[in-house]
Amino acid sequence: MKFLFDLFPVILFFGVFKWGEGHADAAQGLVAQYLSGFMSGSAVAASQAPILLATAVAIVASVAQIGYLLARRKKVDGMLWVSLAIIVVFGGATIYFRDDTFIKWKPTILYWCFGAALVISQLFMKKNLIRVMMEKQVSLPEPVWGRLNLAWTIFFVLMGLLNLYVAFNYAIDIWVNFKLFGTMGLMFAFIIAQSLFLSKYMKDAE
Repeated sequence: MKFLFDLFPVILFFGVFKWGEGHADAAQGLVAQYLSGFMSGSAVAASQAPILLATAVAIVASVAQIGYLLARRKKVDGMLWVSLAIIVVFGGATIYFRDDTFIKWKPTILYWCFGAALVISQLFMKKNLIRVMMEKQVSLPEPVWGRLNLAWTIFFVLMGLLNLYVAFNYAIDIWVNFKLFGTMGLMFAFIIAQSLFLSKYMKDAE
């Protein structure tokens, strides 16, 4: 459930974009009605409307996501705050300038923030964040925790680069599909590979 909750803004972004593609005139009308005050200039082409509308919905969904947690008096993960800040800044720039370049950079910046957090915590705070998140579920030798931390760091760096490659070498609809299904598939594949790697150590512990 937490995984789906974290993906909530991305799923809405995908759904609204796909709806806007199929209803360009309606999407253009909604953008003109609700977003014109946040944009430089006035006229919005029908081809721009789906990404602008999807970006606005993703921003609102991210705010609602954290608002829900705060209202329930639940802890808000630091990375959720980081994600909110990035979507507000880059999504806001996309809407204001009517330029999808900014929202295309958003996943990459987020991945690289994740990677940077792992490296900075390890080097300067002597804290392995992967261990903090997983040590209640599995007991591993100290060197293995270090390898896992490095593996996740490399994964996030590569995911950021892959996002840029898809975003700026393919049509925007392909990038939107990749943003949800491609990244989710790669994440699952990486987690499965990690589980296979860890199974050896779990057997040894037993």
